[in-house]
Order: sequence, then C-alpha cells, then structure tokens
Amino acid sequence: MNGAPGGARVIPFPTTPGATAATESSAENAFSTFYAVTARPLWSYLRAACGNPAVADDLLQESYLRLLSADLARGHFAHGGESGRRAYLYRIASNLLRDHWRRSRRRPEAEPLDDEAFAAGSAASPAVDGLDVRRALARLQPRDRQLLWLAHVEGSSHREVAAILGLGTASVRVLLFRARRRMAAALPQAPKGRR
Repeated sequence: MNGAPGGARVIPFPTTPGATAATESSAENAFSTFYAVTARPLWSYLRAACGNPAVADDLLQESYLRLLSADLARGHFAHGGESGRRAYLYRIASNLLRDHWRRSRRRPEAEPLDDEAFAAGSAASPAVDGLDVRRALARLQPRDRQLLWLAHVEGSSHREVAAILGLGTASVRVLLFRARRRMAAALPQAPKGRR
C-alpha cells in the first residue's frame, strides 16, 4: 500500500530554493505529521463523496499537491495552525471533486462503500445493518454525501462544513436537515413487530 490510503503513492516533499536544511527538515516533518493525521480521513471523505476509490486516490494526491504549492509559495508549511490547514485541504479536495463532476458531466458512480471507506462505522439501529447504510449513502446525491460525511463521520461543525464546501452556515443547517431526511428515506424500513 506504500503507506498511503487507497494504495496511492506517498507524495515526496518538494524542496524550496534558498531554504536552509533546518527549515527544509522542519517543514518536511510538519508535512509528514500533517499527512499522517489527515490522509486516511480525507481519502475516506473523497471515496464516500465520489464513489470510486481510484478517483479518490487521484483527488487525494492532487489535494496535497495543491496545498503544498500554496503553502510553499508563502514559504511556511512548518508554521500556521493545523486546523486551518486541514479546513483548507478539505476545501481544495471539495473543489477538485466539483471540477471532476463537471468534467465528467454525469452523476458520479453510485456503488456501496466498502469497509475501508466506511471505517468510522455507522450508528445504525440493529434493524438496519451497515451494508444498508452504505447502499443508502451511495444512492444520495454527491452534495448530500459530502454533508453527511463531514458532519457525522468527520464530526465537523456547521461552520467547518460551511468553510469546506463554500456555503453559508445557515445553508448548511438546512441542507444537512434535508440530507438526513433523504438518507432516512433511502434506508430500508424496519418491519413493524408486535410489542
């Protein structure tokens, strides 16, 4: 697996002209730590949103490359807050997803999520198993999958989801409410038993 989610190659840290060895080492260590913490959750998010592990691999790598390009242009990967960088990384990934969908001009593949993508588990009742949740999630529109994944699997706040998806916080509340309703409607109904 080469140490990266979904079998993707680990991205080598680029060098910056004029940087000292200590600065390079500090920035590379900061990136390695950041990558280790964020790569698997980001890949899972991309996999859940796009429904295709190969596309998720490509988008993951492109997201980190763009983050590195932006951070290195400012010359300070070793500095700055990790939470802000994480939100920026997810924003880059969400924009890349949108670009991917525009280029393909069709609805993303809807296939049930595998255990690796759905590793965080679900809070499904015993009447609804994990496979049912995965199939229901796969039937939703990409935006609904993104909202539900970020809010319920990643545990992002409405403000964080808004920043990642480029929406207003009030819009996230409404869209998330609707996505939950569509998810509930997509789940199989438990048979009514006797009490």
